[in-house]
Amino acid sequence: MCLILFSFRAHAEHELVLLANRDEFHDRPSQQADFWVDAPDVIAGRDLQSGGTWLGVTTGGRMAAVTNVREPGRTVVNARSRGDLVRSFLLSRESAAAAADSMYREKEAFNGFNLLLYDTDTLVYLSNRTSGGPRVMEPGIYGLSNAALDTPWPKVEKGKAALRRALADGSLDTHALLPILEDTSVADDESLPSTGVPLDWERTLSAPCICSESYGTRASTIVRIAGDGGISFMEKTQVPASVRPRAVTFELL
Repeated sequence: MCLILFSFRAHAEHELVLLANRDEFHDRPSQQADFWVDAPDVIAGRDLQSGGTWLGVTTGGRMAAVTNVREPGRTVVNARSRGDLVRSFLLSRESAAAAADSMYREKEAFNGFNLLLYDTDTLVYLSNRTSGGPRVMEPGIYGLSNAALDTPWPKVEKGKAALRRALADGSLDTHALLPILEDTSVADDESLPSTGVPLDWERTLSAPCICSESYGTRASTIVRIAGDGGISFMEKTQVPASVRPRAVTFELL
């Protein structure tokens, strides 16, 4: 994932509302979100190259999502797949806090990542590129891209503002939320972050929904977990557009 916007206990009826775009090279093989044959209580897409996933939920109410950290020139040789972090949490029964502690101890085995873990009670944020270890989240509205939580990149700030308006208006259906993720407008040059990539690439990557010939937003996902535990999970495939059905929805009551 490369953009995650989420509210935690910031709405009277929803425990968690999460909007996410997965950005990836177009030729990396992946599977659309569905129940996993080898783990029938998991709903997630699947990275067919490494076997993990970028975002998923379980029928029991667990949720996990990951983004990478943009850091050109800093690479862990033979690093473990960051998708394994999401996969292992969804398959486990560990609390979010315990799992985050274990993963933090193994942080050097991975390239840079940001991770969200939710266990129906606690939401934890963890990164191997920030100090202080795992962070138990307080109620609020947050944004995450390829830097630390709430780093004020234009698409993060724009997305948080849009999510805040949707929460205030009560406009939390898919038709209202999906345009936030499908926004292809790029940021003005003066507001672009400097992350070590060329300026033209910095511009391209500044859009909430990234469009380029070989890399970009592959899927957009909306997860809503109600106060009573009900889960709504919608994933829309952006690339390749030939996938049918283009969007899949799962409702767990």
